[in-house]
Amino acid sequence: MTIIFDLDGTLLNTIDDLGYACNYALRQSGYSTHPISAYPKMVGNGINNLIRRALPPTEQTEEKILRVREWFVPYYNSHNTDYTRPYEGITDLLQDLHQKGHHLAVASNKYQAATEKIVQHFFPTLFDIVLGEREGVERKPNPQIVYDILTAVKCRNDDYHATNTDKSDILYIGDSLVDWQTAKNANVPFVACSWGFVPKEELLSAGITNIADKAQDLLAFI
Repeated sequence: MTIIFDLDGTLLNTIDDLGYACNYALRQSGYSTHPISAYPKMVGNGINNLIRRALPPTEQTEEKILRVREWFVPYYNSHNTDYTRPYEGITDLLQDLHQKGHHLAVASNKYQAATEKIVQHFFPTLFDIVLGEREGVERKPNPQIVYDILTAVKCRNDDYHATNTDKSDILYIGDSLVDWQTAKNANVPFVACSWGFVPKEELLSAGITNIADKAQDLLAFI
């Protein structure tokens, strides 16, 4: 099976490092900062959208977003593993799935360089494919990142059919409505995890029925 994981809020609690990086960039650009507890509601659609939400409503222009991003990226590149940690049980789960021969992939809206660095830092050798935000490719919930993962898996395994219409050998796991919509757009099965940045009540209200409350619960869907 090919199992596609979202990164932030699914595999890793990245909020503190994201929040500190955003606050640093805001201060350097002359803006007020936010409590770290406010950042879970700002993440989910890439760094530019995080910065947009963190800026005052009258300052949310592309020019100003890019100016803040110029401060954000170097700081985050240097500090993106300071406080970030895997959620409880995730590392053991990934090792188990890897040993059983599943193809593991990451699909993130975090920019590619940071996605690769963080995955390599916390989960070396466990993932076959790691994709983040890339120039010229639309972010999730556009399904292109899922298609790119399936194509990459097919290229590595001649007997794997990425065009399998029932998608019975693919599972997408994420913590947000963006992930849910991405899976729907790609027509692949989805399981939500309730330990991430989106409250379980919000997942249920959206009509999501497959929800895991801890890492080991995911095994029931695999």
